[in-house]
Amino acid sequence: MSVPIERPGKKNPQLRTPVPTLPPVPRSRAALGLTAAAAEGRFMLQHCGECGAVQYPPRDACGKCLSGDLRWQDTDPNGQVIAESTVRVSTAPYFRERGDWRIGTVRLAVGVSVMAYLHGDVEQAGPVRMTARLDRAGQGVLVAMPPRATPNMEDDKILREMTCDPRHRRVLITDARAPDALALAKAFLDAGATKVFMGESEQWRGHAERAALSALEGVEILPLDVTDTRSVQELAGQIGGKTDILVNNARFIRPGGLFARGDVTFARDEMEVNYFGLMRLAQVFGPAMAGRGADGVNNAVAWVNLLSVHALSNLPQIGPFAASQAAALSLSQALRAEVHGGGLRVMNVFSGPTEDAWHQPLPPPKVQPKALARAVISGLRGGLEEVAVGDVAKDMLARWREDPKVLEYELTRMGGGDA
Repeated sequence: MSVPIERPGKKNPQLRTPVPTLPPVPRSRAALGLTAAAAEGRFMLQHCGECGAVQYPPRDACGKCLSGDLRWQDTDPNGQVIAESTVRVSTAPYFRERGDWRIGTVRLAVGVSVMAYLHGDVEQAGPVRMTARLDRAGQGVLVAMPPRATPNMEDDKILREMTCDPRHRRVLITDARAPDALALAKAFLDAGATKVFMGESEQWRGHAERAALSALEGVEILPLDVTDTRSVQELAGQIGGKTDILVNNARFIRPGGLFARGDVTFARDEMEVNYFGLMRLAQVFGPAMAGRGADGVNNAVAWVNLLSVHALSNLPQIGPFAASQAAALSLSQALRAEVHGGGLRVMNVFSGPTEDAWHQPLPPPKVQPKALARAVISGLRGGLEEVAVGDVAKDMLARWREDPKVLEYELTRMGGGDA
């Protein structure tokens, strides 16, 4: 049974913050398929299109028939440990700093044997359920889990390293005025976050959820305007060294396509908040968070961007807004590369139309704030990089993966914008 981690005490400011280290990074191009699957929380292995043989480790040609037609597919995760060992001494700084690590060989029900990390609650020679996770270097690895949930299993040392669980961590949510702000704050507190900072622009102007936010124990409302560099810098001066998870929910949206707008006023506002706002936050908070990747139990672990799924493919009815979301998505990929050395996870959460005034013209189904908040917490606990929320986003993401050009035609030329 996993031992529950305890809430850390106050740090000694005279002690040096440990420098983040990473597991070995290099992977073959074929092995990156495992990383792509782990980013979405899927356990996938290569299957030969000719003979159907399951492959491990990843390779360029089938080990049975030498066919090059290898496809990554969801695979039965059940298996059994057939051998195990514990790494107590390592030449790699990352593993040397973290003490004993269980590793083992698992025989899968599909007939192949794989190397994996073993969760602490996995029984010797016992059954397991395989999962693909992203390690601190952002690379896909296999972790063997107990077949059923065990008490405090999320506190296992290996699993804690592979995920971004909010428990005992401090969170910054950038826009207290957003429709999803209250649901996000409650979800993080319920997940065990010790503190939730809420950024609020124009504090002189009230809003409907302010009283409810102020009443939550563990919530602190602080001034933050993502369109003002000085405002971002001042907040970072107060809490930049305390922020373990940053959730950027600041968003400006107005309905209307290119011709309906008539000018670029709203488009400028959308870019100012959705793109330049993210850039200001990244430039100011990013270095401090990346530098705290090894800062004990409440180290900095994740940056969450809430995006429209139309960042992937434009919806003409909200074309300029979708363009600002595409810019934000591209910038988040640059941010992911910048914070990689600190082991910080950048998670993009794609949603369809949300339940707010600006999406009122679009038909249901729409994403409720509580559903969005649940998806954020679930994604962090899974250590994911990409999360789709709601039927519209999940369907759009699947269609985009299948053929981006076909999806573009569906949305822009065949009336698919109502999807």
